[in-house]
Amino acid sequence: MSRTLIAIIIAFLSADVVLARSLNEDAALNLLLRTIKHDHVYDKRISLDCVTFETEETAKEYFQFVLRENHTAKCGGDPEVSPVVDRYRVYRGSRKLERYDAANDSWQRYDPGKMK
Repeated sequence: MSRTLIAIIIAFLSADVVLARSLNEDAALNLLLRTIKHDHVYDKRISLDCVTFETEETAKEYFQFVLRENHTAKCGGDPEVSPVVDRYRVYRGSRKLERYDAANDSWQRYDPGKMK
């Protein structure tokens, strides 16, 4: 077998392994929720009972979620408005998280220490 053919076979096998352990949308959202709960990111800002998560974008590499305030009688606020609290990307293969930094209009590596 030629080295090129061997390299191609290895690349396909590696891609299959990544796809096999790739997150689906529900698993990505669960990972995000578990992570922000574990890191207590919003404990001093807003109750997670008063937010909703929406899938904003689905790409080959990631899912993008928006975290919005949930205005209800229990949570307060105008029920006609649901302001954005944060945006996150959860990468399917690596399971890495990024948070959107609106002030700099860029995606940043998830770092709970910078968010509290």
